[in-house]
Amino acid sequence: MSAAVKIAEPEEKVRTAMRALGAAARKAQRALANAPSEQKTLALTAAARRLRERAREILAANARDLAEGEAKGLTAAFLDRLALNPARVEAIARGLEEVAALPDPVGRVLATFARPNGLLIERVATPLGVVGVIYESRPNVTADAGALCLKSGNAVVLRGGSDSFYSSAAIHACLVAGLSEAGLPEAAIARAPFASRAAVGEMLEGLGGTLDVIVPRGGKSLVERVQREARVPVFAHLEGIVHVFVDRAADLDKAVKIVVNAKMRRTGVCGAAETLLVHRDAAAAMLKPLIEALILEGCAIRGDKAAQAADPRVTQATEADWRTEYLDAIISVRVVDSLHAAIYHIETYGSHHTDAIVTEDKAAAERFLKEVDSAIVLHNASTQFADGGEFGFGAEIGIATGRMHARGPVGVEQLCTFKYRVRGDGQTRP
Repeated sequence: MSAAVKIAEPEEKVRTAMRALGAAARKAQRALANAPSEQKTLALTAAARRLRERAREILAANARDLAEGEAKGLTAAFLDRLALNPARVEAIARGLEEVAALPDPVGRVLATFARPNGLLIERVATPLGVVGVIYESRPNVTADAGALCLKSGNAVVLRGGSDSFYSSAAIHACLVAGLSEAGLPEAAIARAPFASRAAVGEMLEGLGGTLDVIVPRGGKSLVERVQREARVPVFAHLEGIVHVFVDRAADLDKAVKIVVNAKMRRTGVCGAAETLLVHRDAAAAMLKPLIEALILEGCAIRGDKAAQAADPRVTQATEADWRTEYLDAIISVRVVDSLHAAIYHIETYGSHHTDAIVTEDKAAAERFLKEVDSAIVLHNASTQFADGGEFGFGAEIGIATGRMHARGPVGVEQLCTFKYRVRGDGQTRP
């Protein structure tokens, strides 16, 4: 496995190299779109095997990234997103195998109908084409995005962040080895070999017309830039301002378990809860135990007057807190007067990503699930289930919060579009 080298390149050299990557990916995609399912499966299982064989090299590359990140003063939450260990490498390998085991989405007949004139029409799933993925610190995105695009017949151009440069390069080498073993073009999973931000700019311009869609995975500033500057369609969520609402009919033990997991399982993921809402009728019995359980796990609380009265360790929340994605062990807490008030708060401050209600009142749960306009809404379950793997998609390329084409976890089915196949027997239009 050749070593990656992080060097600054002149912008003109980056432009030429990135456009060449795009052109090669477009050519590879034409072959991939018609590849047998067995060939794609072989590439993914071979890549998983290489990941396990090269785990020591991958961890060494990750240690190099972590050392640079610590020297730059990256936060603990950011370093957690970046960090790999043997269990996480094994999880990445298993993720490749899970995607390999999914049904092939390409060629699925989505609808069939006959016209009165005898024409037979089928709507059939087809790949999107060439997908560009721009991401920051998570090296596992290299494998997830590569696997999902391969399975769905799409070529992909990956541009990982400079903070995960060496880790992503090591993982990408395993994917390329899998493609080679399966006899598929190595350019089908391409990786920008530059730490320069100029590579991002080239992708936003579409790599000379070779990119069909861009998926950004990262912080607010990255996603804002992509949405502002991209000249091709974007699947994106700007931020994950995620809520858990504890209703007046909630079970306290269940609520504590869900809230602590939703916030503290992994604070740096986009499905981590950032705001806890508690029904006023439940506050007397539930607010203090919920706050104490969070503090016990190391979470800082920023709350309204009711939350401050429940525990003196709660600091005063500001208006900005209701709009903040902390991605850290911090949560804002507010007491609301009703289910309607909780829904109104979520609509006012939320990001349409993921929101949950904890209640034993089925009518209240159904109203919440119907009226909260988020990509993912849950009843009596942790918001940390906002993940493609947990949805049975094998992995995800991102969580889309827009309303066009894809919403929620973007897996293999969401990476397909469709075409119509029409069969006739000499019909002409009068």
